[in-house]
Amino acid sequence: MIDGDPNQDSAPPGAREFATTRWTVVLSAGRSDSTHARDALAKLCQAYWYPLYAYVRRQGHGPHDAQDLTQEFFARLIEKNYLGDVNREKGRFRSFLLASLKHFLANEWDKARALKRGGGHTIIPLEVDTAETRYSLEPPDPLSADKIFERRWALTLLEQVLAHLREEFVFSGKVALFEEFKGCLTGDRDSLPYSEMGRKLGMSEGAVKVAVHRLRQRYRELLRAEIANTVAGPNEVDEELRYLFSVLAG
Repeated sequence: MIDGDPNQDSAPPGAREFATTRWTVVLSAGRSDSTHARDALAKLCQAYWYPLYAYVRRQGHGPHDAQDLTQEFFARLIEKNYLGDVNREKGRFRSFLLASLKHFLANEWDKARALKRGGGHTIIPLEVDTAETRYSLEPPDPLSADKIFERRWALTLLEQVLAHLREEFVFSGKVALFEEFKGCLTGDRDSLPYSEMGRKLGMSEGAVKVAVHRLRQRYRELLRAEIANTVAGPNEVDEELRYLFSVLAG
């Protein structure tokens, strides 16, 4: 049975590391050569590389070139310190990445494609080998490359939140409960079979309702925290949240 919020225990290793990936950490470094900021940027790039791959593919590049482009773009992003051009008052990581990628495609790729993959730069370990498998599952819709990027960004963010939430349950030894309850995050609460779930888990229906309520509450907290990782300040979280859900609803 769930005897409390899984986050009530000491924070898992992933949660402790979570704070170091803040976009504000990257922005605060500006033009300085900060290893801490570079590491933070690299972690954000590892989490959000796929929306850019999908953008490049929708622009007409083949799978091999799209992999090269994505790898080379991130390598140059880290090494060339493009952060000095970011407006720190309005610097969303999502907008910064897409604008930087467009600049790269327009001005840098012709030079970079003559080099071996990575061009001698430090390669961020991205799962590009699975990128085309994921892209093949994209619906054949008329969305522009920009719209594809925005939608995949929103979905990737939700995937990150779910992964962090699962990690907390793993850390507290309750992963089986997470697997049983995770469908409740998107289901209609009036139609969820709480009594059936309770029988399966040896819990009362009331205990299941409390557990699901806590799960949803923690999910919302992690969602806001993840969004905070990609904007320049707490005042931008609600605006970004509304925007991303409008993208998913559109």
